Amino acid sequence: MSEFGLNAADMGLLASISFLLLAAAQIPIGVLLDRFGPRRVQAVLLVFAGGGATLFGTATGFLELIAARAMIALGIAAALMAGLKAVVMWFPKERVAFVNGCMIMLGSLGVASATAPADWLLAWIGWRGLFEVLTFATFATAGFVYFIVPERAANSARPGDALTLRAIYSDSRFWRIAPLSATCVGSSWAIQSLWAAPWLRDVEGLDRPSVISQLFIMALGISFGALLLGTMADRLRKRGIETEVLLAVVAGLFVAAELALILRLPLPSLVPWSVVPVVGAATVLSYAIIANCFPAELAARANGALNLLHFGWAFAAQYGIGLVIGHWLPQDGHYPVVAYQTAFSLGLAFQMVALIWFAMPWLRAMSRRLYASFRRQHADHSFTGATMLPAEEAILEASERTEW
Repeated sequence: MSEFGLNAADMGLLASISFLLLAAAQIPIGVLLDRFGPRRVQAVLLVFAGGGATLFGTATGFLELIAARAMIALGIAAALMAGLKAVVMWFPKERVAFVNGCMIMLGSLGVASATAPADWLLAWIGWRGLFEVLTFATFATAGFVYFIVPERAANSARPGDALTLRAIYSDSRFWRIAPLSATCVGSSWAIQSLWAAPWLRDVEGLDRPSVISQLFIMALGISFGALLLGTMADRLRKRGIETEVLLAVVAGLFVAAELALILRLPLPSLVPWSVVPVVGAATVLSYAIIANCFPAELAARANGALNLLHFGWAFAAQYGIGLVIGHWLPQDGHYPVVAYQTAFSLGLAFQMVALIWFAMPWLRAMSRRLYASFRRQHADHSFTGATMLPAEEAILEASERTEW
């Protein structure tokens, strides 16, 4: 921001452009993963990510930064889905949630590396030098994936013969989970990856070392949150409790945490903020639910259909927050508290609507049970009154019966 003179809206666009590209790439990459497998697709695309890191580190203008972010986004677009595809290929369905949790836990350590470790490197070699390190690490990972990761025989069924993307997007089960997963997970990604630090600085009044420390703790939260949610889903499933129930509980906690932040409740800052990264790891639950809805040979395509909404919402939320905050003028380099409260409240409203939509089948079932219980009680009361009246009349005189 200081080197290129960027404001909040510019930063929102620069950061969110990766989510836009990730969203656009999910469907074609899902098809490629189903067709060619995770090893080859992942390795080839990581080369684009390495090139994007090189361009970003040598950029001289805002447009070059945008182009570099787009290349990085395209290069990492298969990273999550390739792991999910591999899990579905190599493990039974009943273990998918747990193994997804382990995989996302390890992958989320990258979020932790972007806090305190990155801050240490920035002080040593600067942000351009940091992207040189990222270039080397990305190319090395591409080679490792291509030469070390084992192949597995392709499924006999071709991905489009059994089910098409149109069928996935027309499935009522998909549209029950998709709005809640997209609004919660996408908002978590958007907030943690960009707007958590400005909030902690401008709203909470923390200094830079405190901000870095809290971001590091939050980054560990998404890592261990993935393992925790995967383990809980695995245990609850063995007890007959659906993964959908756990997802609804996580979404409810996210809404409560955001309300605590927006209303500035007298809580330690880390309490509500610790919920945010855990929600970002709730993809563990979403992908496990999707895996139960579609066959394994189409897992990447189904996950891609859901990821399109995850990344699309993350783009809208991250850029939208920047646009809303940008309507206020900064004072001494800090945006006012009301700017953040307004921006976060808009996302919260969508999440609450999505949660109600997700819980609608349970709400309908509950209302039917309550109505049936009321009808039974009313019927019992009427039956009791009808059988008691003749007995009362039998011991009354004629004039008393009239009065009765």
